Amino acid sequence: MRDTYLRQLESLHSELIKMGALCEEAIAGAVKGLLEDDPALRRKAADLEKEIDLREREIEAFCIRLILREQPVAGDLRQITAAQKMIADMDRIGDQAADIAELSGFLEGSGAKSRVHIGDMARAAGQMLTGSVDAFVASDLEKARAVMAYDDVVDDLFVTVRGELIEMIGRDSSAGAACFDLLMIAKHLERIGDHARNIAKWVEYSITGIVPGQQGRPD
Repeated sequence: MRDTYLRQLESLHSELIKMGALCEEAIAGAVKGLLEDDPALRRKAADLEKEIDLREREIEAFCIRLILREQPVAGDLRQITAAQKMIADMDRIGDQAADIAELSGFLEGSGAKSRVHIGDMARAAGQMLTGSVDAFVASDLEKARAVMAYDDVVDDLFVTVRGELIEMIGRDSSAGAACFDLLMIAKHLERIGDHARNIAKWVEYSITGIVPGQQGRPD
């Protein structure tokens, strides 16, 4: 009986990894579609958002069935509860990536995007997401806390991008519309970092039993 339950938990881990990979692909596609003026990549990012939504519903249903059938306690229940919280944040990450893809369409042909650190922000946010999911699967508290700390890097990059855009408008007021869209994209990337940090907080909860709200509730 216990062996069957452990296999189900392994299946849950596998599904979380797949959902995380979809989120990473959506982020990368949306930003690459922006930087390379590639409408196909932007459409793919938007399509992935729908697939991420579907995965969230499937994993949520799986978690509910697992609770009802197995009635897990203590650490096992924490893992399932954390997984339910994590997929909600992953779903929001998919939404943010789709929003980036949509905004990118307004920036096709704009040279402004190549003069700011949008690509660096995207890589940093994606790294946080990968690290948080890996930490959950490995029950690695140190890695989860490293992800939380790395959110400062994404926040600092946002400040950098915002400053670059302000300088750009100061030099050329006609770039205002493009700079506004880029600022919105940077804000979406900052929020992706926040959601990845939330995932890491729920990993900490799954390991320690400390509710994230006791140390600063997830956003």
